[in-house]
Amino acid sequence: MNDWPDGYGHGSRGAEPEGPRVMRHVRRRPIPQQPQGYDDGYGVPYDGGDNAYSTGQVYGSPSGPGGGGYGGPGEPPAYGRPAPDWRRRLKVGSITVLVLALGVSIGTYFWADSKMRREVDLAKVIDRPEEGDCTTYLIVGSDSREGLSAEDRKRLRTGSAEGKRTDSMMILAACGSGNTMISLPRDSDVEIPSFVGSESGKTFPAQGRRVKLNAAYAEDGPELLVRTVEHNTGLRIDHYAEIGFAGFANIVDSLGGVELDIPKAFKDEKSGADFQAGTQTLNGEQALAFVRTRYAFAGSDLDRTKNQQKFLAALANQAATPGTILNPFRLYPTLGSGLDTLIVDQDMSLFDLAEMFFAMKSVNGGDGTSMNMPISGSRGGNLVWDKEKVSQLMEQIKNDEKVTVTAG
Repeated sequence: MNDWPDGYGHGSRGAEPEGPRVMRHVRRRPIPQQPQGYDDGYGVPYDGGDNAYSTGQVYGSPSGPGGGGYGGPGEPPAYGRPAPDWRRRLKVGSITVLVLALGVSIGTYFWADSKMRREVDLAKVIDRPEEGDCTTYLIVGSDSREGLSAEDRKRLRTGSAEGKRTDSMMILAACGSGNTMISLPRDSDVEIPSFVGSESGKTFPAQGRRVKLNAAYAEDGPELLVRTVEHNTGLRIDHYAEIGFAGFANIVDSLGGVELDIPKAFKDEKSGADFQAGTQTLNGEQALAFVRTRYAFAGSDLDRTKNQQKFLAALANQAATPGTILNPFRLYPTLGSGLDTLIVDQDMSLFDLAEMFFAMKSVNGGDGTSMNMPISGSRGGNLVWDKEKVSQLMEQIKNDEKVTVTAG
């Protein structure tokens, strides 16, 4: 039997011959030639020699400077959760909040804009004065019972008269030099000028008729009232805003009441007013009684207009606050109750409406002027305006000058 190896590295069953051992047909597996320091995937660098494992290296050692194992230097282990990237999370969170806030703001704008009742067309007003440097608003409180039930009319003491008449009128001038609020007594003696009927489109020539100011509204509505105010003051009216009894009371209630300082106690059976002196919070019913009372005062309508200005400024001051604007549980009820009954001109935007409220708020804060239209006397029970003072007052507003005219 042959005692030589079988060529495959297997020993024979017999003894090997003496002398040098000859290995024939024995093949060694080729070792790949790789660069010095190559990591073999088990955390041990390959040194390029016959030995596939470097001496002195711990098998499976963690990565570190000069060694492999779990990745490159500074990389986290392959196991476990990575540390959270707080900077990225903060950035994503901020963007999300901004997008949501923007979406809510845009939605609120279009919702509120759709509720505005743009029913007054100032394009029907003829022979208008030139535009001035200030933005002017004619703010009207009407005795409209629209939206009031029989129970509401009884509770608010509004009576049951049909139609609507002006209960209060005032000019608000939003100027860079300071805002001015001027009450126009409804018994003011004015001339009805030529005008175009708001419904008929027919032209009515001037006849020199002198009437109470509120008669202009009763005769042909807001357009004739604007025409009459412009004709008798020489001041162009940029925007018109009117609110009825129901809207006024609902706005006050949606705000949770309006705080007001009443310097002197008064009572009036016709309006239902019954107030003690001092600072107090008025609800919608009380607020309506406060602004409608005139028989309890010596100055009658003139004293009432002062109270109306005072309350409207306080109302605007409370409505135009972060506590209302940034709180959806107060903002939406306030906007809803107000816009449902607020009638404005066709060119009035929400921005114009906001400017009007903030201008009233500034008057309440002492940054503007609040006054009655200057009166020089009376004629047949009508209050006659002081022509000289009125002319000077209107010129100051037109030219955006500080108002120095006083009602007294």
